[in-house]
Amino acid sequence: MYKIAYIPLDERPCNYSFPGFLVEQSEVNLVKPDMNIMGDKKVPGHTEKIWEWLYQESIDADGIILSLDTLLYGGIIPSRLHHLSLDDCKNSLKRLSRIKELNPKVKLYAFNLIMRCPKYSSSDEEPDYYDVWGKEIFEYGKLHHLHSAGLATDEDVSNYQNLKKLVPNDVLEDYLSRRNVNVEVNKLVLEYVNKGIIDFLIIPQDDSAPYGWTALDQQKVRGAISSLNLELKAYMYPGADEVGCTLLARMLNKFKGKRPLIYPLFSSIQGPFVTPLYEDRPLMESLKYQILAAGGLLSPSLKDADLALLLNSPVEPMMEAVNQQNQSTKYQVDRNLIELVEQLEYILENLNIPCVIADVAFANGSDLGLLKLMKKKGLLFSLAGYAGWNTSSNTLGTCIAQGIIYSLYGNTQTHHNFLALRFIEDAGYCSVVRNQVTTQVLPEYGYDYFKIDGKRGEIARNVKQRLTDFINDYIKDEENDIVITDCYMPWSRMFEVGLKVEHLSIRK
Repeated sequence: MYKIAYIPLDERPCNYSFPGFLVEQSEVNLVKPDMNIMGDKKVPGHTEKIWEWLYQESIDADGIILSLDTLLYGGIIPSRLHHLSLDDCKNSLKRLSRIKELNPKVKLYAFNLIMRCPKYSSSDEEPDYYDVWGKEIFEYGKLHHLHSAGLATDEDVSNYQNLKKLVPNDVLEDYLSRRNVNVEVNKLVLEYVNKGIIDFLIIPQDDSAPYGWTALDQQKVRGAISSLNLELKAYMYPGADEVGCTLLARMLNKFKGKRPLIYPLFSSIQGPFVTPLYEDRPLMESLKYQILAAGGLLSPSLKDADLALLLNSPVEPMMEAVNQQNQSTKYQVDRNLIELVEQLEYILENLNIPCVIADVAFANGSDLGLLKLMKKKGLLFSLAGYAGWNTSSNTLGTCIAQGIIYSLYGNTQTHHNFLALRFIEDAGYCSVVRNQVTTQVLPEYGYDYFKIDGKRGEIARNVKQRLTDFINDYIKDEENDIVITDCYMPWSRMFEVGLKVEHLSIRK
């Protein structure tokens, strides 16, 4: 039995629960802090109690996976709101040394984000002033980056100067000072990698873009990685909410002495070269990092592969899943879902290679057309992994981790339950029910997307009923059914849903 102590990025299911769901029926004892000391969206977690918990659990742990954003700031949203000084953070980081003093043999994997900069105005996950100045802060950062790189046009320079005058100084000072602290913290964390206290580090880029404040911060941190010669021990790439699963897969591969080979197949020839929404590089470049970070390697051929990764890839311009019923002609002709599904069936039936589906054609939800084809072929519960949620990297990291854990522990009930969860959450909720409830139900109650009637109110009950209908329409057949055993709204808003589900194999 392996004991792994896990400190999540926050209390939402994708961070708090997914890693545990993946290893429920295995030799892994994944322990995590009680929910009552975690945060609640903008309310930070109890960092002192989390440190105490970490020390206690470290003593007999084989591995530790920890979010430094939680240890330092109390979670992902508090990392964008805090007023800690660099010295405050530096003193907290010194406590990491105690872990290896308590247990010198423990493997310690950590992650710490590059702070995001959304291009829209909303204070839902940002400081209050972002509700008024968010779009301008993003645009100012983008133009500042272009200007400093010598890439700005005359129009860019003019807009840049106008934004300098428009955005209040106190707003920019607060925003940029926090970004600076977070960048310097990442540099300090690298020192702990260099000393061997942290064995492996991921620095995820949360909702990144090619130009702007996030990209500039990335350059600074990449320079620090290079100066310390830590390129092989500190990875930086797009992602965030999937990293707990990624590091769990990496740790288990390390414990088992495994290096799985993963072969990718795409539904479109341009897919590898498309830069997904909310990211800063072509899909193929992120894919390489996601496989490496999970402890795998790209396979040189399908016949050599331990896993086949079939990507339902996007085309330019990439669309949001909620709009897929109105998808452009390019989406219909520049992808070939039929070939992808035929390949899937052939590999499963003739090559006996486990297959993972990365459904990244759309942002923020699954492709319902792909789901329909897999159901027709009877392949939904023959997969080694599936995901189709949020950003491309969120999806990649989740399904790759599931595929790797499947290769280690086999076709368990836990595995089927997680597949069922992905179908219901990624396709049912993200692609269908979320928009239905937002447009048809919330106005009746006087609620909006960012504020509903709590975690387990009438809206949650409505969501559960609609997801049950989705199961009957899109998933249930003569051999398979899914039961929803819990449904709640973790942050009392519509963006995410909390679910527990059970896959039922129907006997004829």
